[in-house]
Amino acid sequence: MGPQLEALKLRASECIDAAAERLAALSREIWAAPELAYEEHGAHRALTRFFGREPPDAPWAVRPHYLLDTAFRAEWAPSPCPEPLRLGFLCEYDALPGIGHACGHNLIAEVGAAAALGLRGALETLRETTPPVQIIVLGTPAEEDGGGKIDLIEAGAFNHLDVVFMAHPSQENAAYLPDVAEHDVTVKYHGKTSHAAAYPWEGVNALDAAVLAYNNLSVLRQQMKPTWRVHGIIKDGGVKPNIIPSHAELVYYLRAPSMKELSTLTKKAEDCFRAAALATGCTVELIAGAHDYYNVLPNKSLAKAYVENGEKQGIEFISDDSVLSGLSGSTDFGNVTFVVPGIHPYFYIGSDALNHTEEYTVAAGSQEAQFYTLRTAKTLAMTALDVIFKPGLLERVREDFKLQLQEEGFLNATQEDTPAVA
Repeated sequence: MGPQLEALKLRASECIDAAAERLAALSREIWAAPELAYEEHGAHRALTRFFGREPPDAPWAVRPHYLLDTAFRAEWAPSPCPEPLRLGFLCEYDALPGIGHACGHNLIAEVGAAAALGLRGALETLRETTPPVQIIVLGTPAEEDGGGKIDLIEAGAFNHLDVVFMAHPSQENAAYLPDVAEHDVTVKYHGKTSHAAAYPWEGVNALDAAVLAYNNLSVLRQQMKPTWRVHGIIKDGGVKPNIIPSHAELVYYLRAPSMKELSTLTKKAEDCFRAAALATGCTVELIAGAHDYYNVLPNKSLAKAYVENGEKQGIEFISDDSVLSGLSGSTDFGNVTFVVPGIHPYFYIGSDALNHTEEYTVAAGSQEAQFYTLRTAKTLAMTALDVIFKPGLLERVREDFKLQLQEEGFLNATQEDTPAVA
């Protein structure tokens, strides 16, 4: 299969190049009209229209509003088959408030679309000898807030998928970065109003509780592991200086390298919040976010194949030492990697700007980013071809997945099926 596999990879690359202008237009359309989580109606229309017309002679089977209003599913298979190998490509497309696509989700959508097109184009050249494969593109809204992929997991969208692929823009190229587990919490303190000058002793100051909680967490940092992250804001602290605030509110994000460590950190933070209420006489509400984001599980076999294909495309990857010593953010793709093997590489887009800045918004919409984005899409498509055709690779990918779940405590050594992850 060696020479034939290389020919298929070349064909995948050619198909992506042939669609380059249309892919760039898709990305630009999403970038030019940024939309927040669960409100990505324009991006949803753009992507479903794209797959409904691409390629012009045989468009994909598209299911708009798939399980969520702004999610979609596009499918292609060479021929009906009862048990095909199902490969998923994920598209993100929500933006950040105020600064638009400062995380480059328009490029994530483009990478997912391009890689799927490339893989399909390669498989179509096999005609009657095409293996039983189904390509599934999932549009996954609300990564920045809420966790659309987790909603889709709970609704069954990832059931029966064998491997999933996506890629995220960054400042470097890496087959894996340690995206961490994340829990967000809203903390509401309730006190009692009073005149702050005339009879302050009648009041119960909720702002004092919020300030104490903020400082409690600052003291806790002395005992935090270097890989833990706690960051928050005081969202509400009163209305006027001469009125003792009866309400105050904080929002905090807690992050740790694993779900087990996140549970430990969350308990410590909640103790800090409750202690502030006790000290000030306030009552406290702790309201967890809709979903926790799980850490991304690495898959060594997928990463190895991705690096080998990427290096042939001229991608220069950061060293393993840099990967192990670094920390990234959090993503709901982490939850996906607890239910199906997957890869979430990062790719350079021609700019040293940092994600979640105005400068990165500009970079994500630039023409220069197109070369790097399509190069990454080609690498994903080639890696998918390896999964299909390289003997033993799929089995190694599945074994890596199982071992990672065992290390995380989500799968016993005797279990065959993976547990559901919410």
